[in-house]
Amino acid sequence: MRAAVLEEYGEPLRIEEVERPQPADAGVVVRVEACGICRSDWHAWKGHGEWADDQVPRGQILGHEPAGEVVAVGDGVDDFEVGERVAVPFSLGDASCPECRTGHGNVCEDGYALGFEPDAPGAFAEYVHVPEADYNLAHLPDEVSYEAAAALGCRFMTAFHALTAQVDVGAGDWVAVHGCGGLGLSAVQIARSRGANVVAVDLDDEKLERARDQGAVETVNAGEVDAAEAIREVSGKGAHVSVDAVGTAAACRASVESLRQRGTHVQVGLTTEAEKGEVSLPTDYMTRHELSFVGSRGMPPTSYDALFRLIASGDVDPEALVTREVALDDVPDRLAAMDEYETAGVEVVTEF
Repeated sequence: MRAAVLEEYGEPLRIEEVERPQPADAGVVVRVEACGICRSDWHAWKGHGEWADDQVPRGQILGHEPAGEVVAVGDGVDDFEVGERVAVPFSLGDASCPECRTGHGNVCEDGYALGFEPDAPGAFAEYVHVPEADYNLAHLPDEVSYEAAAALGCRFMTAFHALTAQVDVGAGDWVAVHGCGGLGLSAVQIARSRGANVVAVDLDDEKLERARDQGAVETVNAGEVDAAEAIREVSGKGAHVSVDAVGTAAACRASVESLRQRGTHVQVGLTTEAEKGEVSLPTDYMTRHELSFVGSRGMPPTSYDALFRLIASGDVDPEALVTREVALDDVPDRLAAMDEYETAGVEVVTEF
């Protein structure tokens, strides 16, 4: 099968012929119909993460936002059959650890990150293997397209988990979203669906306009004004919840400083080589105002039903975030375009 393989950090991925996966006893093989191109793929391609012992090894097939059709099923799989449409999470649980058993498979003690480690080859490929399929896979409703499922495969589900589980955004809350890429726009949609007043922050006016289209009531260009001050002014006292969907030191600090008393900062963006996983924060200020700092990673596979119900309600539309459909051969160039934040919304591979 054809796949996009990381051979050297920062060098174009190579499109190669590799062996097609076979299902493990508890696994299935999925023919990939769509796979999103995420900034986390860019981090992996650039070789980031060494500072957290999380660097993706050379030789890895990248891609972690797939949806497709089951084509092979292991003998130990009960809930899935050949021909079924499925969505695949990037955070794969082992189905047996305490975190998985209590509904937190996204932080499984012995899980896999699809597309980021040798035991879980990714989905920039014609086929992808999914371990512990009965736990990790989700049946994809007929009304949800493969493209929409790819759009929710990492960024949308991450925003959903962050704003509904890690914090409970409610009607009337002020929510600031720093960064209007695919993850940030997903957060805008989800916060809006819960009745929140969303303030979107970015350096690009076109991305801010897209955020307005997705439900932001106010926008702030952080290159022109102090973002934290602008958010405090427009919201009256500051945001109840502020999301860093970028991962830069400037965005993280602005997010924290934009909060009102007892507000909550949610970190979903990963840092770059400039920060190396470390950001300086005003801890005395955070203590004085009883601010909370919460991390959020992906979404437990067990939350798919709730996410699909939200999509079915019509209150959110992940497919509306898809701005471009590309071929597997285009992936190297689309990752390179992320160097200068030249991509918009969610780009999806649909031709393999």
